[in-house]
Amino acid sequence: MIFIRYENWKSYLKFYPVTSLIILANIVMFMVLTLNGGSTNPETLLRFGALADAGPERTELWRYVASIFLHNGFTHLLFNCFALLVFAPPLERLMGWWRYVLLYVLGGVVGNILSNGAWGGGTEEVITVSVGASGAIFAVYGAFLYIALFQRTVMDEGSRRTLYGLLTMGIIMSFVTPNVNWTAHIGGLIGGFFLYGLIIRVLPRRRPRG
Repeated sequence: MIFIRYENWKSYLKFYPVTSLIILANIVMFMVLTLNGGSTNPETLLRFGALADAGPERTELWRYVASIFLHNGFTHLLFNCFALLVFAPPLERLMGWWRYVLLYVLGGVVGNILSNGAWGGGTEEVITVSVGASGAIFAVYGAFLYIALFQRTVMDEGSRRTLYGLLTMGIIMSFVTPNVNWTAHIGGLIGGFFLYGLIIRVLPRRRPRG
């Protein structure tokens, strides 16, 4: 079962440095938001990189990356960091650190692009603000879905069942939970699925000789 974490903290940091840094970045940015007006304050979120569906912020491309590392409240941060902590590490080991970074960031950006395209149309008086790592996390799930379907020897049956259950619950909760940006979730899932398939073909890992 690849989704059960057996490592102690020292081993976790050694084997999954990128995932550890992503979690740390999320926590640091949450503290920055908290000390500068609060992580639930729309003006603070916009100042530090949240997406917006109207106004000059909508066309600022840096927000499509920055917003991945911002969270609206402690519960939002906690759930996303837990998902990263438990489910993302096997993909980092499988892809290698820089391919994993590429998939995580690009997957989050794809989710944000589709999200802003779907929800765009706000006004200067009513602006929808969007933040969170969920799109990037769903991109990780999308990569695992590709593995479960097309690289079956890489994933055991128990892990496949866990993944399918996780995706089912994740998609349902995306639609039934208020104020959840379901388009970023679905966009990230689709983006991660196709990005993984592209990356393993265009940027395959080299096998050690001998």
